[in-house]
Amino acid sequence: MSEKKIRVAFQGVRGAYSEDACQAYFGKDVETIPYATFEEVFQAAESDAVSHAVVPVENSIEGSVAQVNDLLLENDLMVSGEVILRIRHCLIAIPGTRIEDIKRVYSHPQALGQCRKFLSQYPHWEVIANYDTAGSAAMIKNHQRTDEAAIASARAAEIYGLHILKEGIESDHQNFTRFFVLEKHPKPVKDANKTSIVFAAKNTPGALYLCLREFAERGINLTKLESRPRKNKPWMYVFFADIDGNLDDANINAAIGGLLKTAAFVKILGSYRKADEPYDPLLSKKVNSS
Repeated sequence: MSEKKIRVAFQGVRGAYSEDACQAYFGKDVETIPYATFEEVFQAAESDAVSHAVVPVENSIEGSVAQVNDLLLENDLMVSGEVILRIRHCLIAIPGTRIEDIKRVYSHPQALGQCRKFLSQYPHWEVIANYDTAGSAAMIKNHQRTDEAAIASARAAEIYGLHILKEGIESDHQNFTRFFVLEKHPKPVKDANKTSIVFAAKNTPGALYLCLREFAERGINLTKLESRPRKNKPWMYVFFADIDGNLDDANINAAIGGLLKTAAFVKILGSYRKADEPYDPLLSKKVNSS
């Protein structure tokens, strides 16, 4: 009996960075399924319309993707892997467009933020946030106007037959986005060495300290700790944490057990293999991030 084909959901349209992340993790031959919103991506994986979902969780310049963090908290999908993508932004337009003729530029809010320094050189441009980088490329292709441009990847330019006016317009060339690979019922990951959790401290003095002490006293390293407002509970916060280690490790397991007694709320997002090196879609290989 042949294995069920891997079908992976991502937010955006063909040429999106999230699709690059799918291919970086699963290989170029993976079947990728685009969805308009992150909610639809999660629903597709929850309903078994796809076997996996790949979503961006944080960028090295702009920080976390708040909407995805909220969905991780609200849904039952588990993290089974991660991929880190080198992000190279391009200013693209229909053939014949000149930079001096541009009046409007479209892209995803995160991409616009990552290109803030470049955009500040053209204060007369109207900068318009759109739901997706590649979606912005598709839109200006449909508009066929020489006074419009989009910020997207070189692959998006190729897919939609657009011209690259300028490459590498991100403010910081050390620009990386981290993606989670999500599954509804993941198998245990062999050699998992990273665990992601969400927890809330009790509303008492020293409560956060007591939560973190469970890890510190056992010599467990937290590589990320970020607070996020909890939906429908004003002024209450949850903490997203990444831990070096696997839930099968007795030391990690004991720390989580202690946290369950100390914290007001704990959710395990999953144990997985950490991404060893970022993947550069332009070079089709992993690269050093230093």
